[in-house]
Amino acid sequence: MRTVTVRPESIVQHWHVVDAKDKILGRLASKIAFRLMGKHKPEYTSNMDLGDNIIVINAELIRVTGNKAEAKQYHHHSEYPGGIKSIVFNKLLAKKPERILEAAVKNMLPKGPLGRQIYKKLHVYAGSAHPHIAQNPETLDI
Repeated sequence: MRTVTVRPESIVQHWHVVDAKDKILGRLASKIAFRLMGKHKPEYTSNMDLGDNIIVINAELIRVTGNKAEAKQYHHHSEYPGGIKSIVFNKLLAKKPERILEAAVKNMLPKGPLGRQIYKKLHVYAGSAHPHIAQNPETLDI
């Protein structure tokens, strides 16, 4: 028996719109990462980018459970000594709500060049408007 691999010219990638209004952060991020990698397709292989493009709207209305809104922290570093900065979930949600979902999904994707290529297909917007109308995205219920 032979192993059948997908040829790059036969890959079909669709565009989907996901509404993040009142969705739980982790559950939504795992389902988005699953779609971005292409694991929902029968021809999935771990060494190829078979996933779909995902547009997430209403990222400012995402929720977390428990006391994560006050306790969960996001860190970044300026690459200078002592340059670590932290921000709490609530403040980041008010300042840049797209970064919360982007960080959650990025950490669920494979690490390396393929993971970075897959991550580029994620488009997150704080409000309900997005500039990808020309791609005719389908609504995806999660």
